[in-house]
Amino acid sequence: MHDLKEKNKASVIGGGSWGTAFAIHLASLGIETSLWIREPEVYQKARKFRENKVFLPGFIFPPKLYPSNELKEVAEYSELIFIAVPSEYCRQLYNQIAPYIGKDKIIVSLTKGIEKKSLKTMSQIMEEIFDSAVLKNLAVLSGPSFALEVIKKHPTTVVIASKNKKVAQFVQEIISSSYFRPYINNDVIGVELAGALKNVIAIAAGIVDGLGYGMNSLAAIVTRGLVEITRLGIKLGALPQTFSGLAGMGDLILTCFGKLSRNRYVGYELGKGKSIHEITSKMKMVAEGINTTWSAYNLAKKERVEMPIVEKVYEIIYENKPPQKAVMELMARKLKEEYP
Repeated sequence: MHDLKEKNKASVIGGGSWGTAFAIHLASLGIETSLWIREPEVYQKARKFRENKVFLPGFIFPPKLYPSNELKEVAEYSELIFIAVPSEYCRQLYNQIAPYIGKDKIIVSLTKGIEKKSLKTMSQIMEEIFDSAVLKNLAVLSGPSFALEVIKKHPTTVVIASKNKKVAQFVQEIISSSYFRPYINNDVIGVELAGALKNVIAIAAGIVDGLGYGMNSLAAIVTRGLVEITRLGIKLGALPQTFSGLAGMGDLILTCFGKLSRNRYVGYELGKGKSIHEITSKMKMVAEGINTTWSAYNLAKKERVEMPIVEKVYEIIYENKPPQKAVMELMARKLKEEYP
């Protein structure tokens, strides 16, 4: 990776809160960073005011951050590309940028989700679209990292997964700072599944909170939720230890207990009796866990993996099951060993 032409340049595709925060992080490290913002009105304000007034207000762009509305321009800008768009738009985006992605590019996915139609992770979708030479330089970044706290330079640890250790190490070196510490591993599918599935458990945690239950119930949801995530992950070829690491337990703790968690908020409102339509109609940002619940439920059925918490969240969101009834059904299940 020492052959990269532009080590001091990076591109970030996705102008939501996380994409913007990550671009500001890179630019604050002295890396010339081009940020693609899809929405024209958000882009215009970003150019005029040097901040993302819609998704991350109050944080001025560093001098080396350059907002753009031209996808081709941003894709060609550097050899290092971070992609931070919601999972439902990723396939279309990958197809759009594929003509500009040469073999020397490093692609890092910041997206935490599972595509509904194919039930695939983002790296699996990339494998369908990008040239095989590009796929050798693919990485994913996940872990407990609220955008607002990263931008405030709160000490944060994440994990970069790649099948190519040199790529993981290169990205690790580029993005690390005194407050942002990346670890590396080679379990791409595990890191992606952990990052996506924890959002479903975060919705469940929010539901428990919305129903007025206490810490006993929350601890049960988080712990048994991790069992479900791990069970499906191992079935799909992930390493068990990934789920006790930053992408697994780390991110699960963050999204289940953190007040900034959009997925936890969705669950809380569901627990209070609101419909999913009522909740999402008032949200500016995407809560990935809503779509991931659908994907996880269907993936578990396809792989014949038991995921009772995911199943109940699915029934609450997609079948309008009363949350209280869903909890009672979970508690009334047949008694079992903890580790069968």
